Order: sequence, then C-alpha cells, then structure tokens
Amino acid sequence: MTDIQSRINSKMRAMLVDWLVAVHKKFRLQPETLYLCVNIIDRYLSLARILREHLQLLGVTALFVASKYEEQYPPEVKDCVYITDRAYTPQQVLDMEFEIVMVLDFKMTVPTSYPFLQRFLHITNSPDIRSCLLGLE
Repeated sequence: MTDIQSRINSKMRAMLVDWLVAVHKKFRLQPETLYLCVNIIDRYLSLARILREHLQLLGVTALFVASKYEEQYPPEVKDCVYITDRAYTPQQVLDMEFEIVMVLDFKMTVPTSYPFLQRFLHITNSPDIRSCLLGLE
C-alpha cells in the first residue's frame, strides 16, 4: 500500500476499519460482510491512488458493495450517505462503487479468513462463531 498511497498510512487505514466495525454493528450486518469489506478496501488501496478526503467514501462504499454480495437486505445508498454525516452525495457513493468494481476487475469474491475460522471452530467442537464474536460463550 505504501508504494501507491503517498498520503494514506496504516494508522489512517486502522481508523477507517475501526469506524467500519462500528457502522457494521449499527447496521447489524453479517460478519462475512465486514471481512469482505476490509478485503475490498485493501485490494483497492493496493491498486489505485485515493485522496485522503475520500478514504471514508472508499470505506462506506466498500461496505455497500460487500453488503450487496453478502446480505439478504443490504443498506441503501441513502443509509451510506447518512452514516457519513452527509459528507458525500449519493452520486459520489455510486461513482465510487463503479470505480471499485472497475479497479478490482469485477473480482469481488475472495476467500476471507471467516470461513476458515468457522471450519476450525467446527472441527474443534468449539462454540458457534457468532457467539464467540459477540462474547456470548
């Protein structure tokens, strides 16, 4: 990421992911959605330059794209605009969605660590992964 991104560092990415975890929780999305969202962000940042002021737009749009793939009822564009405190317009979210899809060459599905964690917990007869993630063991 540091080769392509000159104005975005790992600390900024970490802050974005922390914010996305809170947004993910607020929207009550599936864990798979968050894992795919972070993967989309990382792959996009490794391939394309982005302005610092558009980093949150990238994050919320990646969550929007991942939600379309993983969720039965994904959030709408207006929800994505609202959660950013109206920092971006619906058209900017849709334009960023187009940009993400084009840069990633329509390759949205990737193996994330979540299915591997599910399988590991199943093999070891551990509690359900959702209860582990929520601390309900």
